[in-house]
Amino acid sequence: MQGINNKWITTSGLSLFLFFLAVLGFVIWHFGDEIGLTGNDKKIFALFISTLSIISIRGLWLISKIYGIRREQRRSESQGLVPKKENRLQTEIITGFSSELSSHLYNRYGPFWRRKIRLLLVTGEPEQAEAIAPGLTGQHWLEGDHTVLIYGGRPSAEPDVALLTALKKLRRNRPLDGIIWPLTEEQSRQTAQLDKGWRELVNGSKRLGFQAPLYLWQVCDNGDYQTGRPLQSVGCLLPERCTPEQLAVMLEAQTLPLTEQGMSQLLADNRHDFLLRLAHTLAERGIAHWQTVLKPLLAGGAFSSLRLRGLMFSPPLAAVPEAAPHAWLPSPVWAGVTGDNARGRAVGFPWLRTMLIACTCVLVIWGAGMATSFFANRALVQETSIQTARALDTRLPQAEQLVALHTLQGELERLQYRIREGAPWYQRFGPERNQQLLAAAFPGYAQAANRLVRDVAVDHLQQQLSAFVALPPNSPQRTATGEQRYKQLKALLMTAHPEKADAAFFSTTLMADNLRYAGVPEGVRQGVLPSLLTFWMANLPEHPQWKTSSPPELTGAVRKILLRQIGVRNAENTLYQNVLQQVSRNYADMTLADMTGDTLTESLFSTEQTVPGMFTRQAWEGQVREAIEQVVTARREEIDWVLSDRQQDTSADISPDTLRNRLTSRYFTDFAGSWLAFLNSIHWKKEDSLSGILDQLTLMADARQSPLIALTDTLAWQAAAGRENRGLSDSLAKSAQELFNGKEKTPQQSREGNEPVGPLDKTFAPLLRLLGDKAGGGGGDTQLSLQTYLTRVTRVRLKLQQVTNAPDPQEMTQQLAQTVLQGKTVDLTDTRDYGRLIAASLGEEWSGFGQALFVRPVEQSWRQVLTPAADSLNRQWQQAIVSHWNQDFAGRYPFKTSQNDASLPLLAQYLRDDGRINQFIAANLSGVLKREGRYWVADAMNTQGLTVNPDFIRALNRLRDVADTAFASGDAGIHFELRAKPARDVMKTHLVIDGQELEYFNQKERWQRFNWPDEQWQPGASLSWTSTQAMERILADYRGSWSLIRLLERAQVTPVDSSTFKVVWKAQDGLPLNYLLRVEQGKGPLALLELKNFRLPGQVFLTGRSMKDAEEYGEDADE
Repeated sequence: MQGINNKWITTSGLSLFLFFLAVLGFVIWHFGDEIGLTGNDKKIFALFISTLSIISIRGLWLISKIYGIRREQRRSESQGLVPKKENRLQTEIITGFSSELSSHLYNRYGPFWRRKIRLLLVTGEPEQAEAIAPGLTGQHWLEGDHTVLIYGGRPSAEPDVALLTALKKLRRNRPLDGIIWPLTEEQSRQTAQLDKGWRELVNGSKRLGFQAPLYLWQVCDNGDYQTGRPLQSVGCLLPERCTPEQLAVMLEAQTLPLTEQGMSQLLADNRHDFLLRLAHTLAERGIAHWQTVLKPLLAGGAFSSLRLRGLMFSPPLAAVPEAAPHAWLPSPVWAGVTGDNARGRAVGFPWLRTMLIACTCVLVIWGAGMATSFFANRALVQETSIQTARALDTRLPQAEQLVALHTLQGELERLQYRIREGAPWYQRFGPERNQQLLAAAFPGYAQAANRLVRDVAVDHLQQQLSAFVALPPNSPQRTATGEQRYKQLKALLMTAHPEKADAAFFSTTLMADNLRYAGVPEGVRQGVLPSLLTFWMANLPEHPQWKTSSPPELTGAVRKILLRQIGVRNAENTLYQNVLQQVSRNYADMTLADMTGDTLTESLFSTEQTVPGMFTRQAWEGQVREAIEQVVTARREEIDWVLSDRQQDTSADISPDTLRNRLTSRYFTDFAGSWLAFLNSIHWKKEDSLSGILDQLTLMADARQSPLIALTDTLAWQAAAGRENRGLSDSLAKSAQELFNGKEKTPQQSREGNEPVGPLDKTFAPLLRLLGDKAGGGGGDTQLSLQTYLTRVTRVRLKLQQVTNAPDPQEMTQQLAQTVLQGKTVDLTDTRDYGRLIAASLGEEWSGFGQALFVRPVEQSWRQVLTPAADSLNRQWQQAIVSHWNQDFAGRYPFKTSQNDASLPLLAQYLRDDGRINQFIAANLSGVLKREGRYWVADAMNTQGLTVNPDFIRALNRLRDVADTAFASGDAGIHFELRAKPARDVMKTHLVIDGQELEYFNQKERWQRFNWPDEQWQPGASLSWTSTQAMERILADYRGSWSLIRLLERAQVTPVDSSTFKVVWKAQDGLPLNYLLRVEQGKGPLALLELKNFRLPGQVFLTGRSMKDAEEYGEDADE
C-alpha cells in the first residue's frame, strides 16, 4: 500500500484559511456595528469564534477525506483491482529519494538548484531503461551535467502516488522537464500495451497537475558489434500539434543524412552499420509504422494532451563500471533531449497559485489602503484644527472668521455624513476616528458659531421685534408687517426651544430679513451666511446647551399684537391628506374577491375597480381613528406654540372637538363615495345559454355560497364603520332618566332611540333597509327585502328548470313566452318587476349597483325565454302574412313600378280593421303592441328583453294611414274634390278620373267632387291641356284601378292647409297645370302614394346581431 502525502492539501488549506480569515476580519471590523458588534472586544471575540469554527470544519473534512481514501484502497485490494505487491518503486525508497536527491542537488548547485537543473522521468521496462541510462533502475536516480534522470517504473502500471508526491515536493511549480519512454520495435507494435501506457501517462499527469513533454526512444537491437562507433543523437523533435503528415515529412528528411553518415561510418569500420540500417528501415516501413503508432498522440488524436515532443533512436548504451554512485555521464545520444528547451504546462486550474496571488494582492491592496486611510485621516485632522483656530482668532477680520467658520462647518458636515452613511472606501482600511474627531471639533465650533452666528442673529431679531412693539397701535406698518414679525418671533423662540428647531425656516427668515455684518462684503454674506445659519440650527437639538433665553416681556408683547392680527391658518386639508397618506401605506386596496370570500364571484358579476384600503372599516378601526385623534391632540402644539404658551389663550373655533368632527365627516364622505363608485362599476356576467343562466340563478340564491349574499354581508359590515354601539348600561341609564322625567315614547321612537347611529347610515340606508338592518331606517318589516327577491329568483329558476326538463323544451319555452306576449303575468315578469322596484328604491346613487345585481339577472332570463319565441313569431309572421303579401302584390303597382296593378279588394283583406294583419296582431302580439290613438306602439313593459323591429312598427303605421283613408268602410273608397286654377298661356285643361270629368277653360273656378274608385267602373285617368300656342295635347292617359295614383305620382304636391293641397303638373312645353285638392280625411288619395315601392318587413322582432347591438345600446343607456 502506497503512503499518502497530504502536504499539498495542508498548504492549500492553509492558504484558503488565511484568505477567508482576512475577508472575515475585514467584514467584522468594518460592518460589525450593523449586526450588534459595537466594541472592539466583541469584534475580536467574534473573529476568534469564527476562526475556531473554520478550523473545526476544515479538520472534520480532512479526516473524512483521509478515511475515504483508506477505505477505497482497502476495497480495491480486496477485489483484486490493485495487486498487493505492485511492481513499482517502494514507498520507503521514494520517501528517502526525495530528501536524498534534494540534499544532493543543494550541495551540488546551491540554494537555487531548482532553476539550474532539468528533471527527466524515464518510464519503461527495466531492460529498455537500462539500455539508455545504465544503472538507473538500480539506483532510481542519476545526476550529471545539470540533468537528473528519475526512474518512474513501467508505463502500463497505475500512477505511483508516492512518486508523484515526491516529485511535487522536489520542485512544485515545474515537477518535470520531460518524460522519456524507451521501447523496442517489438514493443511499439503492441497496440494494447501502448494504449494502456498512454492512459496511465494521462492519469499521472492529472495527479501530478503538470504535463511534461514526452519523448519516445526506440532502443535498436544491434548486438555488441557497434562498440566503438561514434555516438550522436539520432531522431527528430516534433512541433506543437504535429500531424501524421508532418511526422512523415520529418522522418523522410532524416533518411538522407542518416544514409550519408552511415556510409561514412561503414567505410571506416564495416561493423558500424547502425545508421545505414536505421535509414533503410525508416524508408521501407518505419515511417508508416510510426505514423500509425503515434497517431493517438498527434493533432486530433485521443491522447494529444500528452504533448509528444520527440522521437529518438539509439542502440543500447554500455555501462561505465567505474562511475560514482548516482552519477550520470551524459552520452552524445542524449543531446537531442537534454538540449531541448521545451517546457511543460500545468494541468487543470492552478488553484493554489491563484489563491496565493489573490492573497498577495489582497495584502498589497490592504496595505496601500491603510496607508491611504492614514494620510487622509491625518489631513482631515490637520485641516479641522487649522480652521478651528482661524475661526476662534478674533484678531482676523470678521469676514475671514466667517469664511473659516464656514470651512470648519464643511469639515463637520463631512464627518457627520461619514458617521451617518459610512466613511469613503479608501478610509475603511484602517480604524475610523470620525466620531472622536467630531466630538473634539464641536466645542471649538460652538464657541465660534455662538459668537458669530447665534448672538448676531438673536440681537437682530430682538431689535426688529422691539421696533415692531414700539409702533403705534393703529399703525399701518403693524398690519403690513404682521406676517413677517410672526416669522421673526418664531425664529427667536427657536433659539430658546431646541425641540422646535427648523433649520430651513430659521435660515430663510433671517436672510429674507437682511441680516448683515459690519465690514463683511455682500458676496461673503450671501455665500456663507445661509449655510452657517442652517447648520447651527440643525445641530441645536443635539446640543441644547447652545440655546438662549428669550426676553419674556418682548415675546409676550409681540404675541398679544399678533394674536389680534393673525388667526391660525386653517390646516385642515393638509392634516387630512397626511392622515390618508399615512394610512394608505398600511392597507391594501380591497377587491371584489376580498368582499365575497371563497364564493364563485366571477360566475355572476365582476369589476376592475377596487376600494382604496384606507376607506375600509379595518382601516378606520385600526389606524384612521387613532390617526385623527393624534392629529387633534397635536394640532394646537403644531400651530399655536409660537403665539401662546397656554392652550386656553387660543380661540374656540380651533378646538380639538371641532377639528375631530370636521376630519371625521370628511373621511366618511370620501369613504361613502369610494364604495359607491366601486359598487356602481359592477357588471353582471352575460350568459348565452339557458343552462348557464340556471347555474347563475342557482348560485345567486344559494344561502351558503351566494356571492350576492356575501357581498351584501360585507357591505353591511363596512357600513357599520364609525357607528357607536351603546352598551347595556347606557341604555338602562337613559331609560331610567326618561322614566324619571315622566316622558313616554311611542314604539317607533323607542326603536329609533335604540338604533345606533353611524356616519355611513345615510348613504347605505337604501341597502340596509333592503337587508332588514335597523340602521337603514325602515326596520326589518319593509316590503322590499333581499330575501324576498332571492325567493322569487328561486321560483324563476324552478320554472326554467321545468322548461329545460320538459319533453319538448322549445315548445314549452314558446308557450311561456306567448303568455307574456299576450299580456299575461307569470313568475318571470313578477320577479323582473320586483327587481326593477328594488333598483328604483335604492335611488340614483345606487343605480349602477341596482341595475347590475337586481335587474340584469332576471332580464337575462327573460331574454333567454323570449328570444326563441321571437324567432317563432317571426316565422309565423312570415308564413301567415309576408309570404301571402308577396304572393299577392309582388311585382304589381304601386309596390313596384309596373304596368300590372295590385288588386284593391285583395289589399282591403289585409288593411281593413278585421283584416289579416290586425287579426294576427290581436292573436299573437296583443301583449307586445298597443294602440295609442291611430298608431301602433311597443309596450315597454312586456318587450323588455325583446327588440321590436322599428321597421315593422313604421310599416304598420304606414298601412294604418292608408287603411284609415282608403279603406275606412272596409272596401276601397275615397271622396275628394278638385278645383282647376288658371295658369299663364293655358287656355283649357281637361281631367278625367274613372269617367268623371273636370273641364276648365278659364271660366269661374268651382269645386267638383270625385269618387275613387267610381261605381261606373270605368277605371282610368287622363289629363290634357290647350295652350295659346298649340292645339289640345294629352299630358297623361292611364288605364286601370290605380290610374289616379299613377297620375298623382307625376304631380308636384304642396300642402296649403290641413285638408287642401296644391297639385301642379308640368306640361311638356313647361306650362303648369294647376289644381287644388280638398280631402275629407288624412291626405285623401295622396295617402296611397305611401304604398309606392312599399315592402312589408319580414321580422316582427330583431334577432341575431341586430338584437345584440340593440341590447348593448339599451344597457349603456340604463347605466
